[in-house]
Amino acid sequence: MTTPQAHEQTRILVQAAAGACEDKKGEDTRILELDPIDSGLADFFLITSALNDRQAQAIADEIEYKLKHEFGVYPTSVEGRRKGDWILLDYVDFVVHVFLAERRAFYNIERLRKSARPLTPVEFDEELKAALAAKTRAARGKAAAKDKPVRAKSAPAAKKAAKRATAVAKAPAAKKKAVPRKTTGKKPSTKK
Repeated sequence: MTTPQAHEQTRILVQAAAGACEDKKGEDTRILELDPIDSGLADFFLITSALNDRQAQAIADEIEYKLKHEFGVYPTSVEGRRKGDWILLDYVDFVVHVFLAERRAFYNIERLRKSARPLTPVEFDEELKAALAAKTRAARGKAAAKDKPVRAKSAPAAKKAAKRATAVAKAPAAKKKAVPRKTTGKKPSTKK
């Protein structure tokens, strides 16, 4: 079972991979959020189509390059790169499928994973942003909760300081007594 932080990191990686698909003109890019009960192999499938095998290889290369240079993540296995009609990049928590359009229609992975929730990259991005915003709000709420006890403790001290200030202001001003200076008995020297 993955932790919420690991799941969030996986979502960020999937979004970056989907961005690489869009950069290389992948068509009909979909993200399938797999049901954790149904699938023990990955959390997400990223599926995109290419017009020819060279484009499929370029999409797979761009995904690998982007994830490697931006996140330091490498696929655990890559299959089908040489032929190029179905390239599979396995990143353990998510799997990328780059198909030629006719192969994608033939295998129809979306139909095989009926329990999966299909998302477009835009929908996926909106969900990711909402999750990150909720996490930020929760962190700020915790920080505010930690600050409140400190303010409560300092309020009595402020009241005491205010009472002291009013007591000093109400007290009659004491007359200053002139303090005679001590003389040492020597006469001041005057030089001309």
